[in-house]
Amino acid sequence: MHLICATRGEAGTPDPRIGPVENLGELREEELRCAARILGLQDLHLLGYRDSGMPGSPDAEHPQAFVRAPMEEVVGQLVALIREIRPDVVLTFDPYGGYGHPDHIHMHRAMVEAFHRAGDPDAFPEQRARGLQPHRPARLYYTVFPIRPLRPLLAFLRLLGYDPRRFGRNRDIDLEAAFRAALPVTTRIDIRAVLDRKEQAMACHRSQGGGWMRSFRLPRFLRGRLWGFETFYRAIPPFQPGEPIERELFPVQESSSPGMFRRSRPY
Repeated sequence: MHLICATRGEAGTPDPRIGPVENLGELREEELRCAARILGLQDLHLLGYRDSGMPGSPDAEHPQAFVRAPMEEVVGQLVALIREIRPDVVLTFDPYGGYGHPDHIHMHRAMVEAFHRAGDPDAFPEQRARGLQPHRPARLYYTVFPIRPLRPLLAFLRLLGYDPRRFGRNRDIDLEAAFRAALPVTTRIDIRAVLDRKEQAMACHRSQGGGWMRSFRLPRFLRGRLWGFETFYRAIPPFQPGEPIERELFPVQESSSPGMFRRSRPY
């Protein structure tokens, strides 16, 4: 499995419980590499752009901000990685970027285009001189939130006096918009057997409160019920009406190599 990260998350706000942070980008890269080691990823690919922050923030105007990167430039980098790694399955953000983060949306658009163009021999022909041959993965998935639990969550937040349209530490996340944009779950993967590893990887991200999953000290069976499943939307091949929910990302008849290709940022 390979992980692509466009930025190091340097525009975020660190969890105040970890104390002063001299270089947030370096810290978050260390946290990301910690999580990658725990998850046993084959490689981590950093594209070298700067975190753009949320809409309207000064970070979005930085010349190295990811959202300012030309689409063709980003697509070219992703196409080269797809041709090098030759994955069967690609995972990326949904069109809304999970919770509306501009970098997530930019990566979604770039990855969808790269997915199609990586198999086109006429796209980026200069890459063939580097030994990178065309390759088109078999499947494309978007990470999605299950819609059903979001309904009572929004109602509960309102009862507590929170505005779901201005959520988060900086009040810049619109949960209602995320709910409206949410795609249906087509693929539900049971990860309860490796839940401990997921929690350990999440805990690496100290600057973003990554240890929250274990902070509740819940019994394992309840933790498995709450976050023991990963959910996705299958974009390619298109999920058909009436098709049963998938339980695997790599059907035996399609998978020919272990490569899985996923883009993320530190959380």
